[in-house]
Amino acid sequence: MFHGSTTTLPGRRLRAEIASPGTTPLIGVYDMYSASIAAEHYDGMFVSGFGFAASHYGLPDIGFIAWPDMVGFVERLRGAFPRHHLLVDIDDGYVDPEVACHVVRRLERIGASGVILEDQKRPRRCGHADGKQVLPLDEYLAKLDAVLANRTDLLVVARTDATEEREILHRARALAETEADVVLVDGVRSEEWIRRIRREVGDRPLLFNQIEGGKSPRLSLSELAGLGVDVAIYSTPCLFAAHRAMEEALAGLKVADGRLPATATEGRRVGVRESTELLERNLTRSRELLAVSG
Repeated sequence: MFHGSTTTLPGRRLRAEIASPGTTPLIGVYDMYSASIAAEHYDGMFVSGFGFAASHYGLPDIGFIAWPDMVGFVERLRGAFPRHHLLVDIDDGYVDPEVACHVVRRLERIGASGVILEDQKRPRRCGHADGKQVLPLDEYLAKLDAVLANRTDLLVVARTDATEEREILHRARALAETEADVVLVDGVRSEEWIRRIRREVGDRPLLFNQIEGGKSPRLSLSELAGLGVDVAIYSTPCLFAAHRAMEEALAGLKVADGRLPATATEGRRVGVRESTELLERNLTRSRELLAVSG
């Protein structure tokens, strides 16, 4: 169970970060190794459903994730990265409102910073895929209200996957009127639509989801800040970079008849030493936290 003072509670720290000037970036991770690399560069992680479905099951992000698997992953992350922000994708709350509330309580106890709860109905899709369907708004709001009533400090992002223009604005406004901490409209297709959504949600913090090959424009943090976006999640940079790097490494190995490349002549490559040093830093962080708490 996560222990901390009221000033160090994960949800409170993430709220403060989002309230600070600029756009807060949270980097999508899919396993402990990708998280170890992300932790070297950023203070916040997004536990991506897309990445977790791919890495843990080898399946697309269409509803295969079992909540105990996700909770177990977040628990391992918090143990290795005690000070990083951890925003967790819980999809539709695993269908049932009671399950959603149970998962939220579990995640808060193990030290997650926040969760994203979407309004899709099954079969669900990646937020940037075609064919998404949404729950009736009243049904989603009832689930969201139940989740909000079952959190203490955990930050909650209310997400809509509506695709019809009038419905997007209607739902964005409705989500902003709840007690959710942040609003996300996924799959936004233009800067003008970001501005329109920003106006609809008023002073409620706004989240923007960037994914390579997705439907949304590619924007810098400075550009997003200028549009009034408070936090940006990058769902899959680690996953897609690993995909490409592994393809290239294995293709090169095949061409070389199985001979490993010579590190000295191939530029900056990762070997046993670099990998071990990275992972040892996780041990150091955990030991430092134990020393402080002890």
